[in-house]
Amino acid sequence: MTEETIVQELGWDDDVDEDLRRRIEDILGDELVDDTFGDRVDVVLLWWRSGDGDLADELITARTVLSGTGFVWLMTPKPAHPDHMAPAEVTEAADLAGLHVTSRIDRRDWLGTRLTQSSSPTPRARSSSARPPAL
Repeated sequence: MTEETIVQELGWDDDVDEDLRRRIEDILGDELVDDTFGDRVDVVLLWWRSGDGDLADELITARTVLSGTGFVWLMTPKPAHPDHMAPAEVTEAADLAGLHVTSRIDRRDWLGTRLTQSSSPTPRARSSSARPPAL
């Protein structure tokens, strides 16, 4: 990331890693933009918990605001947290959204998954035989 990078933050709540947010803003020399930003962004920083809804749908929405080389940092709670998501669920949602897992980071109470855009222009449709995740 550089000072020219525009990072949009989605899913902020009082449980996010504020130190990570501050470090990103320090690198950028500016604040993170929110969902009201009306232009393309280079990075989407998405804080996501298992109870937040349909991750694939949210990733599809996030992908629509990315620049051509943009990517998503998906932050999910670690396994000990009640709102944790299994890595397989993250990978499946990313695949449905036309994104690929490229790397992961470990931050305090959060796991970060870097998702890059696939070469296909549109996300894949859900298979009619797909089963909902076990609860």
